[in-house]
Amino acid sequence: MNDPAGAGRPVIGICARTAPVTLQGSDLVVSLALQSHVAFLSEAGCTPLLLPLLPGVEGLVGRLDGLLVPGGPDLDPALYGEAAHPVTRAMSPDADRVELALVRAALDAELPVLAICRGMQLLNVLNGGSLHQHLPDVTGHDGHRPGTPSFTLGHHRLKLQPGSRIAGVLDEDEPESACHHHQAVDRLGAGLTATGWAEDGTVEAVEVTDHPFAIGVQWEAGHTPDKRLHHALAQAAGSLKFSWPPNSQS
Repeated sequence: MNDPAGAGRPVIGICARTAPVTLQGSDLVVSLALQSHVAFLSEAGCTPLLLPLLPGVEGLVGRLDGLLVPGGPDLDPALYGEAAHPVTRAMSPDADRVELALVRAALDAELPVLAICRGMQLLNVLNGGSLHQHLPDVTGHDGHRPGTPSFTLGHHRLKLQPGSRIAGVLDEDEPESACHHHQAVDRLGAGLTATGWAEDGTVEAVEVTDHPFAIGVQWEAGHTPDKRLHHALAQAAGSLKFSWPPNSQS
């Protein structure tokens, strides 16, 4: 939390996902976060906070120092003015709209934001962009989501925009992504800059122009041991937290 004493760890909100599970013989629906997101942020000195997608959750933005928007099901295509493709599998229109409001509030507050996979697609739609609903229709291959329905990661070399924030975080000439997605950016949203691409031209990274730290990546950050993006989010959140209050003369 942005407390005047600057004490404590930066708080990073993680948008929750819901999923059916069987626990001790009982069928349940739970709100959850990928444990690697929790672990990577915690070891970077932050306190992860699970945020269920309930109406009004955007009111918690003032208690956060950063936001992680993870992967998940497809967005409702009505959000960008399209009918659903036969293979589109949306989460919930209500949850989509709650998450959009949360991310909008975080950006308006200039909180550091890391948006992963579905999160990057949501960031694009939030800014008026659209999505390719089934990427193989565009690329002619399923290399971005091989092995469906099993969760198999595809691997692609990335071209990054020199001087971009994502290039600074990864600090490699041609890093490799580990991805599992069948949708991708089509029309780029206003106020966004594409800063990373796969070999086939698929947009793999975007950044919010003129924002201190708001990055979207299409690959599955958190499904590999690579912690650089989580640690960059933590660093940005820590810088925000410990600069409180802004322009202090004390």
